[in-house]
Amino acid sequence: MEKKIVAGIIGLEFGRAHLEGALAYGAEIGLICDCDEKALKFAGEKYDIPEEKWTLDYHDIINNKEINAVSIGIPDQLHKQVAIEMLEAGKHVLCEKPLALTKEDVAEIVQAAKKSGCVFMVGQICRFTPSFVKTKELIESGALGELYFVESEYAHDYMNIVSNKQNWRSDDKRHGVIGGGCHAVDLLRWLAGDPEEVFAYGTHKLLPTVSYDDSTIAIMKFPNDIAGKVYVSTGCKRDYTMRTVIYGTKGTVICDNTSPTMQVFTIGEDGLAHDPEIIELEVNNHNFVKEFEVFADSIVNGTPCPTPAEEGAKTVAACIAIVESATTGKIVKPDYSFCE
Repeated sequence: MEKKIVAGIIGLEFGRAHLEGALAYGAEIGLICDCDEKALKFAGEKYDIPEEKWTLDYHDIINNKEINAVSIGIPDQLHKQVAIEMLEAGKHVLCEKPLALTKEDVAEIVQAAKKSGCVFMVGQICRFTPSFVKTKELIESGALGELYFVESEYAHDYMNIVSNKQNWRSDDKRHGVIGGGCHAVDLLRWLAGDPEEVFAYGTHKLLPTVSYDDSTIAIMKFPNDIAGKVYVSTGCKRDYTMRTVIYGTKGTVICDNTSPTMQVFTIGEDGLAHDPEIIELEVNNHNFVKEFEVFADSIVNGTPCPTPAEEGAKTVAACIAIVESATTGKIVKPDYSFCE
């Protein structure tokens, strides 16, 4: 096992949060990288990274023998090439979600990760969000009884983001369900298992600059006779949220990733649900400090990685099934064959 973490950070828009996670962990920063000189300079100065550790070329990270862990926080469309090159160079990789946008790219990453023997972690950040972690604990403790319906949503207005047609989120390949809605899909996969069937409707009334549906609702069949629903809107006129409700035979959880409290309903001796317990918790909807800590622990101590490439692949597979169903109007069984 590695004795210490020397990190390379690629992409300094979203990747700055990964840099903060690495610094909080105590990792040594080997290099930071971005193709935008302004972004590179801003991050370097903000986090006191010496200029000799700035680079515009990610190949410098590949060629740096001291760097053993790499964070990839670049546009989704570029994940495959950079991730595979890092794995082939023997680097452990923390890759932003979604793993990739197509079955072909996902399959190549999964195989490269298996071949490399390196730790490969997909940044499914909801698994580190305090309210969702607490929900998982309640499910596993049996406090909610047997689950029968689960729902989550990804509501995020992209209007200002995609008004520039050159923005990477405007790419036709980056459907809102795959690029952003994967958060809600992965959360429900984590809580209820891999969906077996999906049926979806999509509409396009909010974002004129993109070609994909900007509002999609998907009904899902999960294992153990659990029904589910995911709603994705990348043009909704409201604050960002991932409101989530988990229904069990003994209780219900209502939570999201931006509120300081969550509600937990449980039944009393009379078999009825009474006033909910209000649980206070930290608002940390992008808990990159914990995410990097778990990534580093897998490298240094060999603890199992909770979101390896295969997990990220299954989330993409479920998202692709949603898009296919909304396009064809048919029930679709997710294809997980390329995820192993």
